Amino acid sequence: MPHCQAVHLHREMVQHCGMASRTSIPHLCSSTQMETAMSTGTPPLPAGTRIGHVHLKVSDLERSIAFYSGVLGFDVTQRLGSSAAFLSAGGYHHHIGLNTWQSRGGPAPAPNMTGLYHTAILLPDRKSLAAVLHRVLDAGIVLEGAADHGVSEAIYLRDPDGNGVELYRDRPEPEWPRTADGSLDMGTEALDLQAILAEIE
Repeated sequence: MPHCQAVHLHREMVQHCGMASRTSIPHLCSSTQMETAMSTGTPPLPAGTRIGHVHLKVSDLERSIAFYSGVLGFDVTQRLGSSAAFLSAGGYHHHIGLNTWQSRGGPAPAPNMTGLYHTAILLPDRKSLAAVLHRVLDAGIVLEGAADHGVSEAIYLRDPDGNGVELYRDRPEPEWPRTADGSLDMGTEALDLQAILAEIE
């Protein structure tokens, strides 16, 4: 089966100041090769596969730590001087990486650029979602939206660099809406934020 010959050379040298150098070779996979691979069938990933972390380029490290740790509640697990930090929930090594290696003082990306749409942070239950929502509102952060997707309840906002952030909790799988043939039937309905906040009153 034709497959994409991709080569990545990735090297980061972190010195006492936290600076990193990186060399990379762009992948050599054409759209035709990818379409061929998809049409011939790719084995599915194991059920335990998940997104382990998101690593963001930020303009001001301290400002971003104040948002992700001070407001949202992630723990800082490691810092690399004044240029990078790693944060997590529940003792994991890191769920979020932040760095200013190439972006210190930089502007937010323009709305019409490709890139990250949002980072979705899954809370374990509705009460936990309410607690984070309360901290966000107390910090004066403006919400961009809130929605009931049937499978989940979600709140949308932006971090200090303009990156989209979704805070959500999943409903139990037996409650997920489905069509007659068993396919998921997610939607977007209004979410009652007062009902969410009532979980911690």
